[in-house]
Amino acid sequence: MKNLKLAARVTKERTVIKVSDVEVGKDLVVIAGPCSVESEAQMVASAQAVKDAGANMLRGGAFKPRTSPYAFQGLGLRGLKLLAKAGRQTDLPIVTEVIDPRDVSWVAEFADVLQIGTRNMQNYSLLKEVGQTGRPVLLKRGMYSTLEEWLNCAEYILSEGNPNVILCERGIRTFETYTRNTLDLSAVPAIKELTHLPIIIDPTHSTGRVNLIGPMSMAAIAAGADGLIIEVHYNPAEALCDADQALTPVMFADIMARLRPLSAFMNKLPTNN
Repeated sequence: MKNLKLAARVTKERTVIKVSDVEVGKDLVVIAGPCSVESEAQMVASAQAVKDAGANMLRGGAFKPRTSPYAFQGLGLRGLKLLAKAGRQTDLPIVTEVIDPRDVSWVAEFADVLQIGTRNMQNYSLLKEVGQTGRPVLLKRGMYSTLEEWLNCAEYILSEGNPNVILCERGIRTFETYTRNTLDLSAVPAIKELTHLPIIIDPTHSTGRVNLIGPMSMAAIAAGADGLIIEVHYNPAEALCDADQALTPVMFADIMARLRPLSAFMNKLPTNN
């Protein structure tokens, strides 16, 4: 990968990205919350639930790029304000997706982390804009993208002077239809070999099945991932977006209870990284 000048790993030192008091790349980081912001009550209840279970950051979509133009597209600015309010009330940094280069500067006024979704991974104008904000950027892998293509997109952000890039493996599109996508866990050790940037896993979008989120979360941590991003809704039956793959607070708390001991055990193992 000769084109990588800033993302390439040239020493054993790995990048740790600070988001408020959270250090991504140092300790296990879990980002959790609903797919989309729907109401103040929904966001506050979901935020408190993930906070109580041990999540480090709050996620929520104010802008939702959907396959169908008739599906719920998010609440926009109102949703962003509700997300920020829930974050303040629970003292959780917020992560939200930005989909238009024209929105980056003002979304950055609310969000602690700007998310680039899989459909926009190669939206180079958007990558340049988020690169100029200095805000931490969560860059999801494109569903059809190679590791080299993914890292070159990270390079776009880094080359604009923003060193705060968090990679997110969210599954790739294969011929398998049982799961929503195919989670490529081999990307974790591969990315750690190729780059100094932290990598987290999205077990929600990769599997699309609530019964698989727990096992794949455990597998991700065992593979060496720096964290997870998981969809949690206080009442999935009422969710306006991705209801079938959202965990209840009880389910999420159960996964978190199992993740912490595994993460502690993995950190005690000798490593060559």
